[in-house]
Amino acid sequence: MKGNPEERAVRLGEYIVEHAATVRGAARAFGISKSTVHKDVTCRLRQLNPALCGQVQQVLRRNKAERHLRGGAATQQKYARSGRGR
Repeated sequence: MKGNPEERAVRLGEYIVEHAATVRGAARAFGISKSTVHKDVTCRLRQLNPALCGQVQQVLRRNKAERHLRGGAATQQKYARSGRGR
């Protein structure tokens, strides 16, 4: 999704809040890099829509706090599929 960076920043912010998406998930959904998502929702969105930026930051903080749980679950599934689990 190329085009207007301001419009993209707002759409990314709305997507992240609506879907409780991670930066990687939003990047995948929009077909852009994680760096672009991060810049859009931290720098550009702060200027364009501070209220939405606050909501996005809440979601991103929650995702960061839960990151270790998602990683553990992924590892557990990986070993369950390979048959090497306990």
